[in-house]
Amino acid sequence: MSTNSSPTSAALSTLDALSPLDGRYAPKVDALRTHLSEAGLMRCRVQVEVAWFIGLSDLGLPEFAPLSSSAREALNALVAGFGSAQAAEIKAIERTTNHDVKAVEYWLKAQTADIAEVHRHTEFFHFACTSEDINNTAHGLMLAGARREALMPLLRRVLRRLLDLTDELADQPMLSRTHGQTASPTTLGKEFANVAHRLQKAIAAIEAVQLTAKMNGAVGNYNAHLAAYPEVDWEVFSRKVVESLGLTFNPYTIQIEPHDAMAELFDAVARTNTILIDLSRDIWGYISWGYFKQKTKAGEIGSSTMPHKVNPIDFENAEGNLGIANALLRHLSDKLPISRFQRDLTDSTVLRNMGVALGHSVLAWDSLLRGLDKLLVHPQRLDEDLDNAWEVLAEPVQTVMRRHGLPNPYEQLKELTRGKAITEESMRAFIAGLNLPEADRQRLLAMTPASYTGLAAELARRLAAGR
Repeated sequence: MSTNSSPTSAALSTLDALSPLDGRYAPKVDALRTHLSEAGLMRCRVQVEVAWFIGLSDLGLPEFAPLSSSAREALNALVAGFGSAQAAEIKAIERTTNHDVKAVEYWLKAQTADIAEVHRHTEFFHFACTSEDINNTAHGLMLAGARREALMPLLRRVLRRLLDLTDELADQPMLSRTHGQTASPTTLGKEFANVAHRLQKAIAAIEAVQLTAKMNGAVGNYNAHLAAYPEVDWEVFSRKVVESLGLTFNPYTIQIEPHDAMAELFDAVARTNTILIDLSRDIWGYISWGYFKQKTKAGEIGSSTMPHKVNPIDFENAEGNLGIANALLRHLSDKLPISRFQRDLTDSTVLRNMGVALGHSVLAWDSLLRGLDKLLVHPQRLDEDLDNAWEVLAEPVQTVMRRHGLPNPYEQLKELTRGKAITEESMRAFIAGLNLPEADRQRLLAMTPASYTGLAAELARRLAAGR
């Protein structure tokens, strides 16, 4: 017998997972699994079918009287108690039907067979609905739950940590680099403030997306609904059911809800991830320069051959997973709003990867948060770079020269500093020889690269205080 045979499904473990989200990193994305797994999709389908069924009973149809409170409680209990065992039962039915939404309908009929007033009206389960009526609404519920319970709590933790660092490091001067060259100093706190401010807006954009849904039949016109009950205002009823589920009603669709809101959400998450890629790369660089050290844990190994190394692995993992997430998120946002004519099924398999795209985002945010928590500032290294960059004072000196009308200030400073090693002594000698009012001359002479940080500290503290 071959020793390389594949394990049976019953023997599969996290070591056999094709995706690291279900293998190596499975515990880190557990919060998403409740919402974006196939079982989560089934639960939301059941929720939609039950809401539609109960709503129909209240519509005043001659064939379907309002359900009793006990019947409603029993139906809602199917939603509240839905778990892996119930998902397995639906999956077993699907092996016969080869249709996942029809399997949910049959499961509901079986589960309510002993509830007489429901059993009499079981054909009102999925009444006048196309599968997409159930699916698009279920997907909206899945994303709403994932956003509320998994994405936003973790992203806000990242933001809080950035704001803490903004406050703690507001006064710590740091040499800037533009185009990789030394530039006007800033503070570490102000640099964290820049990212925190961007992240605040990004979080607001994610939260502002109104997830939409439709329940209007095969091509969006309530054709079957009106054929059965032409006197009912089906658009009003459909809106009521959708909004009762906490979603925004879309009145104009083909068979599918066009997924524009999903695309907006995925784009907003991708933009957030891009901000955090920027942060991860910068911190990686600051660690390599020695601006930050990293807290270590006993027993951890940074390199198999170089025992001194403490690699910035959390920021590297964050950057890698943010890139994977964005590749998937952008495919989702590009593809999902497109459907041939009134319906094709290219969106169906793509939608099953929402959890993968958002899972890599969550994994990256978790890595980034752990990395931020390990950072230890190395002030001496920061001071060392500032002390070796007196050329950055060419900017304030020539600006004061301009104020007082001294000739060719830019050109004089260019001649003094460009491509040359500028020392504290040479810079101060230049300032001392300028024909400036004494107060301005003394102010410039007292200035150092570490003190030339403008409003950086004030801006940082203001953002941190307003959290």
